[in-house]
Amino acid sequence: MNRLFRFFLALFGAALIAQGAQAADAPIKVVYHLNEGIPQASRAIGNIRNHLAADPTVQIVVVTHGLGIDFLLEGATNQQDQPFAGSISDLANKGVEFRVCNNTLVARKIDPKRLVMEAKIVPSGVAEVAKLQAREGYVYLRP
Repeated sequence: MNRLFRFFLALFGAALIAQGAQAADAPIKVVYHLNEGIPQASRAIGNIRNHLAADPTVQIVVVTHGLGIDFLLEGATNQQDQPFAGSISDLANKGVEFRVCNNTLVARKIDPKRLVMEAKIVPSGVAEVAKLQAREGYVYLRP
């Protein structure tokens, strides 16, 4: 191997190592997928709180469709009749995003005005999960 080739090979290797170190320092991105209703949402809230306690730098997006949107409706309560609103607000203040499937809203004839203010409508919940995983590097979790 000539010296010039070895130099470029070493330079390329150093660049890859630097890129890997940079990626290791980047926050982990996680998508929580909810589509089963209130019990799943209750589990997810607990999981997300624990997740943030263990890694405050994590970036979390909650994507909902089907029955999974129910906890994001104004006045929604958990199985113990406690409102979700406070937990949603608290998590949103910590950077957690909540996304709701428009296809579900249309199919279930739910007025978007019934959603809590922290919720953002996306065209399709399943398409949003796929996009976050394939294009934006999110890890998939389903509580």
